[in-house]
Amino acid sequence: MRILCLDVGDKKIGVALSDPTHSIAQALKVYRRNSLKDDLREFRNIISEYDIERIVIGLPKDLSGAIGKKAQEVIGFAEALEKHVDVPVVLWDERFTTNEAHRVFEMASISHKKRRPYLDMMASQLILQGYLDAKGPR
Repeated sequence: MRILCLDVGDKKIGVALSDPTHSIAQALKVYRRNSLKDDLREFRNIISEYDIERIVIGLPKDLSGAIGKKAQEVIGFAEALEKHVDVPVVLWDERFTTNEAHRVFEMASISHKKRRPYLDMMASQLILQGYLDAKGPR
């Protein structure tokens, strides 16, 4: 069984998966949002296809650690998803993951224009790897 990670944005959601041993995060895709109904259907299908046992959703706290407007929106999405699927949802602090994703692309000498389509996917992978590292392998 695997862990699914979502980096939820207004227009796109970065998606990553763990390996079955919960040691390595792997980027899966960037999902373009349509409606909440379509979003929930998409993730229910992914849960089924990849045998997901838990969902980690990046929580965009403010630098101070406070829950701002964007974090409230993500919490609302997480609550809707948890009601729609039979898998527990965990919120995980995602501060600085987008900056870290930019650093990874810079180290690989990938231009801003070329990295844009992959940024959300890379951020979800970094969020999930942080979660996996903190929890330790199974």
